This record gives sequence, structure tokens and C-alpha cells, in this order.
Amino acid sequence: MGAARRNKPGFKLSDITSGSAGPSGAGLGAGAPSLNQDDSADPRRGEWPPRRPSAMGTPFSNFSKIVDPSGALNFSGKAVLHASGVDFSNGSSFAINMNQLQLEDELGRGAYGTVKKVLHKPTNVAMAMKEIRLELDETKLNAIIMELDILHRASHPSIVEFYGAFFIESCVYYCMEYMDAGSLDKLYGAGVPEHVLARIVGSMVRGLKFLKDELQIIHRDVKPTNVLVNRKGEIKLCDFGVSGQLEKSLAKTNIGCQSYMAPERIKGESQNSLTTYTVSSDVWSLGLATLEIALGRYPYPPETYSNVFAQLTAIVHGDPPELPEVGEDGKPGYSSEARQWVAGCLVKRPEERWSYKELLDHSFLVNDAHRDVDMRGWVAHALAWRESDLAQQREAAASAETNGHASH
Repeated sequence: MGAARRNKPGFKLSDITSGSAGPSGAGLGAGAPSLNQDDSADPRRGEWPPRRPSAMGTPFSNFSKIVDPSGALNFSGKAVLHASGVDFSNGSSFAINMNQLQLEDELGRGAYGTVKKVLHKPTNVAMAMKEIRLELDETKLNAIIMELDILHRASHPSIVEFYGAFFIESCVYYCMEYMDAGSLDKLYGAGVPEHVLARIVGSMVRGLKFLKDELQIIHRDVKPTNVLVNRKGEIKLCDFGVSGQLEKSLAKTNIGCQSYMAPERIKGESQNSLTTYTVSSDVWSLGLATLEIALGRYPYPPETYSNVFAQLTAIVHGDPPELPEVGEDGKPGYSSEARQWVAGCLVKRPEERWSYKELLDHSFLVNDAHRDVDMRGWVAHALAWRESDLAQQREAAASAETNGHASH
């Protein structure tokens, strides 16, 4: 019984009631004082909070409104982040700090920092810890507070659980549920049968619909790398750092070889017009992600286009891609229900694209609710495939290196 109880940390979001919680209720003291109370105080006269040094010339001058003398971050009245955890303005508090964590493997790194697997020693729970180095970049600060704000409010089976966050020197750390099978883009190469595909995308739609209906949030970065899987077969959305109002333009964004941007977004941004990002743009991305998961490759393969511009032109003006009726091996492909569902996501005109409700009410997902799907079995098979694939890659690399040395 004791071992079972240790599987969940004591500060799980759903266990926190916002009424009587708050910094002192969570054993965090009163939290860090906000500098907004009195900017004229002088520490030499014993006043608190101390007056800030002049912003001129200090590397953190841009942060003068959010970094207070105790080393805490104050995010525009929404949250106070300090070395012992985070206190949100709605009364929720999450107590966690670096001393409680045992660092394990690095899980990945991206534009905003690194993600490591850690063990929370008091509860014996594995977590994913995201480390974000603060820079003089307002966009990055917006992304941090946005993601924290969403994570602490987004308690839903299709969204990764938030366990807490803390701030040390120039880094923000936040701890989330560790999804032990990784992201979908590393697994779909094993092959995704239609019943598994329906279970995966059903979970994605429910998570996206929750964000939209309950939190008024549009994800804006729906793609297989932001869909996480665990060995229990659960599918959860992550990475809300670009959710909300962060405007990104084609000029500033490294689109690379894969764009999940809806045609109307590509058109609007190429003409430098700030078209409104609507939920239907996420539905397009969902459709492309579904195709990629099913086919095992991005639906607009870069090698078939002479350059990125040609690829984007195809997305805007060409016919949308679709699930195949007949597989490459000549065997039957996907059902008419699955094909119709994906087509509903990939309607060119945004106002005619299906809503989340329409997607959930369609027989492709309705039938899934009555089906017994062995997701654990599929995840185990996909992980075994990934191990085998990685071993082959290592072998090929070693062989190429040996042949290279031999030719010299």
C-alpha cells in the first residue's frame, strides 16, 4: 500500500484547493515580496523592499520589474517563482526545489533550454525537468509565464501533469510528468494501425478542446514532437511555450523542412498581414500531424520540392494531402471514416474546417470509444522497433567510419 502511494507526488495539481492554499498554507512562508509595493524604500534605513540599483548598465535591467532582491521572479501579478517553488496569484502553490531532485538522463534540448529526467526523492517519482536560461528577451519571458500559467491550470487526462517550478540565479526550472515512452515522432515509424491512430488523435482532440473551452488557449504548435506517450499507453499534449499571443513571422521563424502552419497563416504572414490566429489553424496542424503519424513521414516531404518556398506554395495552393485508400504494399489502406475525418481537418478554407466538437462526434472517434485498444502493447512494440532502429543506425555509422579509415 505504501509503495503504491509513492507513485504520485504529494503536490499534484488536482490535490490542491485554491481556497485555503497560498504560500503560507503550502509551507512556503509568505512568498517573495513584490517590489511594486514601494519603490522608494531604502535598505540603509531598514526599509523593505530595498530600492533597486539604477537600471543603467546592469545586465538584468530589462528584468527590473520582475526580479526582486530576494532572487524571486514576479510575473505581472500572476506568479511568484523562487528557489523553493512557485506561488500563483489564484492561491495555488507548488513547493519543490533542486535539493529534492536527483538528476538522471537528458531527454532533449530545444530553442528554450534542456529537458532532463529527474527523480523527486521525497516521493520517489520520476519527473521531466525543463531548464530555461533567462536572457534579455521579452519573448522568452512571455513564453515561460504563459506555459507555467497554462500548466498549473490545465488538469486534464490529455495534458501533461505539472508538479512545480522554481528559480535559481538565471535559470527557471519546472517539473512535469515524465512520459517514459517519449514523443510520438520517435515511435510512429513502427507503424500505426487505424485503431491505434484513432485512440491517439482522440486524446489530442480532447486535450486541445479542453485548452480552448476551459482556458481560452490555442496551442499553436500541434505536431508529433509535442505529443508524449507513456508505457501505459496514455497520450498527452505538452509544450505550450508558443501558445497564446506570441506572434511569430516567417522572417523570424526557422521553418526548416516541416511547417504545420495552416494555409491562411502562411498566406497572411508572407504578405506581412497580421491575420487572426483562430482555433481552425490548430485543426489544420492536427490534420497534418494525424497524417504524419499514420504515414510515418511528414505529408509534404521536403525532398520533393526544390526549396522551402515551393513547399509552402504547395501547402497554400495545392490539394491537401490525404490518407491512402490503398497501402503502398497494395493492401487496403484506411477506412472511409478515417479518410473523411482527416479531410475535415485539412479543408483549405478555415471557416469550413471542422470544429473539435464535429471531430469528436464523427464516427471515426465515436467508434473508438467502444473499442478495446491494446495501447500498452502498441507502445511496447514501438519502443522495441525504436531500439532496433537505433542499433542499426549505430551499426551503419560505425561501418561508414571503418570504411572511411580504410580508404585513407
